[in-house]
Amino acid sequence: GRWFRAISVAVVQGMLAGIGLVLIAGQLYALADAKAPGSGLANIGSLPGLVADTVRSASALSAFAVGAGTIAVLVLWPRWQRAAQILPAPLAAVALATTAVWALSLPVAKIKVSGLLDAIQPPGLADLGKLTEVGVIGTVLAFTLIASAESLFSAAAVDRLHDGPRTDYDKELMAQGAGNAVCGVLGALPMTAVIVRSAANVQAGAKTKASRVLHGVWLLVFAAAFPAALGVVPVAALAGILVHSGWKLIPRRELVPLWREHRGEAVVLSVTAIAIVVVGMFEGVLIGLLMAVAKTAWETSHVHLEIHTPDDEAEPVLVRAVGNATFLRLPKILDQLDALPTGRDVELDLTGLRHLDHA
Repeated sequence: GRWFRAISVAVVQGMLAGIGLVLIAGQLYALADAKAPGSGLANIGSLPGLVADTVRSASALSAFAVGAGTIAVLVLWPRWQRAAQILPAPLAAVALATTAVWALSLPVAKIKVSGLLDAIQPPGLADLGKLTEVGVIGTVLAFTLIASAESLFSAAAVDRLHDGPRTDYDKELMAQGAGNAVCGVLGALPMTAVIVRSAANVQAGAKTKASRVLHGVWLLVFAAAFPAALGVVPVAALAGILVHSGWKLIPRRELVPLWREHRGEAVVLSVTAIAIVVVGMFEGVLIGLLMAVAKTAWETSHVHLEIHTPDDEAEPVLVRAVGNATFLRLPKILDQLDALPTGRDVELDLTGLRHLDHA
């Protein structure tokens, strides 16, 4: 797991930006009680249609008003410091939105929570027998690799969002493996860490690892014991919270200074974000990492030829190479060597090179 520490900051910021964009694009549909088309790119492309449908529907406008009001409370509530110390902004926003929907009898969709115990379906003996099949084993390994990578990518991103203790990646992997073993026994879907809830945890002021445990505990308590309480919460209110969280994930203030000072890093950030929107988080981060590696290889392969041409044609031309000579700079080196005077000996000094590959 410790290898995931070697992730470019630009890739991490690009991952946050990409996830933020995907989150906003997807939750804008829930903000109007509409169904999102699916992928991030499709969600963004269908936004004009969403606007047109929302304007023509009274119920969609009501849901949008609830979501917009939720976002407004999230933005304004922290400015009321005394109240913010007692009640967190997200909780206040959901409570006010729920109260408004109930008081005004607004026709908006609400959360549907089914019985938790009914969802527990342990695998039977026939299912366990399939674990010997090559296809099933391959699927298990694929899920393990992708889920582990996404969790550790998220952990690396969260570490950039706070100043507290850093993530122990090996423990994170072992904990996820133990949790997924329990999920398999209960017949549940595999679990993985996600940046959205983790970022929301940081933004809420979490200080210790107990916060993420309590996050799961409260979800379990409410889903198991108080499903009816969750059933009165409007979907648009939760969508508003997620839109606000997605907006805060985008590094807006850092992008302009980064472009001015380190354009290569800004390009890596942008490519990572766009790739996540187009193809997904896992593939997008891999593309960003490849871009970061390529950029680093290009920047560290600088080589300079110091050429001294004596007036006496009987003496050789002195060429001293300084830097890192790699195949990436081979065209430049050959152009400079081809430009040397013809018919004269050349003395090549390679003592100034820090690296020389076989190119």
